[in-house]
Amino acid sequence: MTAPGIAVEHGFPHLATVRSALTALYRRLSYDTVRTFPISVSAAEVAFPDDEDLYLGVQRVARVMVQHLRLPDARMIVSFREMRHAGNVELAAGPEYFIELNSRFKEHRRDVGAALAHEVTHVYLHRLGLELPGTRDNEILTDTAAAYLGAGWLLLDAYRESSVSSQKLGYLTPEEFGYVLAKRALVFDDDPAPRFTSPQAYEAYAQGMAQARDDARQPPLVGCGWSGRRRYARDRRRAQADPPRPGSRTGGGPGTGRAFGGEYAFEGPAPLRVSFPCPTCHQRIRVPVRGRVRARCGLCRTVLECDT
Repeated sequence: MTAPGIAVEHGFPHLATVRSALTALYRRLSYDTVRTFPISVSAAEVAFPDDEDLYLGVQRVARVMVQHLRLPDARMIVSFREMRHAGNVELAAGPEYFIELNSRFKEHRRDVGAALAHEVTHVYLHRLGLELPGTRDNEILTDTAAAYLGAGWLLLDAYRESSVSSQKLGYLTPEEFGYVLAKRALVFDDDPAPRFTSPQAYEAYAQGMAQARDDARQPPLVGCGWSGRRRYARDRRRAQADPPRPGSRTGGGPGTGRAFGGEYAFEGPAPLRVSFPCPTCHQRIRVPVRGRVRARCGLCRTVLECDT
């Protein structure tokens, strides 16, 4: 949580880690399990009116998250205390898990659901044994999983910023939350925009959607623009003239395309092949260089039209 008056970080500084988190999520859960989360947590389920008992209400919202994430035997015991962060969870063997929320949520009940979405997702990933190395990357994984599985739209909706104060929950930037939610929307046709109460959240989601759509417009995908096709053709000619050694790559990569794309790579020698990240799950896909090719991602089952 960002304290009032402190600037909120913007942009896509953690995008590579977010993409790695999406790949890890698909690998651990499988396509079939990911597809069991087509419906997001509804705003009505986590509404927390002022006249509801504080402790009964917070336990009710916690149960909503537990049920959404398919944790039927997990019991969340939620308390409040003064702390620097929005919340904390004790990841023990279970089935009881102790969650502490920042005392400010006693008065700011509208964001209790957002804080619990993050903490209960920690429990979900803990039970799966899914983590990334390092505290920072693991927190990014938690935010990414919460958003992609339908609970984390609340984290973006908790983002509010004005000239005198600011608030943001989670470790992703608002635009990165928007990016993950856009990825989810493109897969599940689940648009979170009508649920947002924060105007800033909607703006961040729009920027995230633009980035998510851009992922599907990178060469060698047929949806790439003229400049992408021209750059790809140049790199392909170079690879054909001087084929890569076995086990090596050449061609596209970070820095050769636009800021967040252009990660194709040619692999050789003959027959020359090109590998590139799937625009849905970012698992790398490898196809032969022979013109129009239809490829299917083995991880998320996305069918891709390529012009190699």
